[in-house]
Amino acid sequence: MGDKTLTRADLAEAVFRKIGLSRTESAQLVEMVLEEICSTIASGESVKISSFGSFLVRKKNERVGRNPKTGEEVPISPRRVAVFKPSNVLKDRILGAHGERLPRADRVEMLKAAE
Repeated sequence: MGDKTLTRADLAEAVFRKIGLSRTESAQLVEMVLEEICSTIASGESVKISSFGSFLVRKKNERVGRNPKTGEEVPISPRRVAVFKPSNVLKDRILGAHGERLPRADRVEMLKAAE
């Protein structure tokens, strides 16, 4: 795996190069999109981006955890957490890029041919 992390600045630069907006406008656009996603998730709603994935809010109940160092039981309070669920398109694209799995359409054709 690569060490490269995609940053807000990288996204803004990509918008600048591909769309042709100024660097300032590109950065503002990226910030606006990310802010809309963040505020929607923070309000408890889901965000679904077609062919990419969904950002969901899950409620976790109170539970008992254990301090790994001492073994002491510690209560973990209930909370809401944000989770990301990739779409099947994204999963296939990731696995296909590493040669681990054929795209879904190709898998379906292979299964039909095998029948």
